[in-house]
Amino acid sequence: MILAVIPARSGSKSVKDKNIRPLGGRPLMAWSIKAALACQQIDKVVVSTDSEKYAQLAQFYGAEIIMRPAELAQDDTPMIPVLQHALNEVKPSADLIVLLDPTSPLRTVKDIELCLEKINLPETDSVVTVTEAEHNPYYVMCQIENDYLHYPLIKPSQAIHRRQDAPKVYRLNAGVYVIKKQIIKDGNIFTAKTRIVKMPQIRSSHIDNELDFKYADWLIKEKHVKVDF
Repeated sequence: MILAVIPARSGSKSVKDKNIRPLGGRPLMAWSIKAALACQQIDKVVVSTDSEKYAQLAQFYGAEIIMRPAELAQDDTPMIPVLQHALNEVKPSADLIVLLDPTSPLRTVKDIELCLEKINLPETDSVVTVTEAEHNPYYVMCQIENDYLHYPLIKPSQAIHRRQDAPKVYRLNAGVYVIKKQIIKDGNIFTAKTRIVKMPQIRSSHIDNELDFKYADWLIKEKHVKVDF
């Protein structure tokens, strides 16, 4: 079984009730629910939450609910225990977990499908989405020590005089994670056998604050991004 888990705890500090705040005409977490439901390979879609209010809203949009205990809904709660809890709660047990963070609402069904294709490749434990880093650490990143600049942060094998000459660097965009059950049980998401699916920067918005909300809302309203669900 392929299980989609959408973690949506209450109590966000950066933006109040972030996971249910409206974005482009629907609650933030509903974007992830609808994408998961539209992916035909996914067998079950659950929202893991500590809030009855969130649970009712998630059910309205078609997800099943896993109520997680308070100790798994703290600001500093890692994701692995949340996924392990979901695996234990859902019967029959899932073979694959598709983790869809509500704060990455602009991924498409196709992004999910590409990850599910790659998880079947030999020597693969998990698949995650990435996007090219907006700021290349080989070119712009630095440290400050005692008011002095230490640049570059990463020492290249040879001098880089133009941004275009720097090696390409990618960042995790939290769009899609597909992980095999045993890897989660072992307490991991990333291993030496983690593959990637690339996503464009414009669909890799990660919502952490008010400005992120406004930018994503603008992208949707102005039709700069198109979702397939």
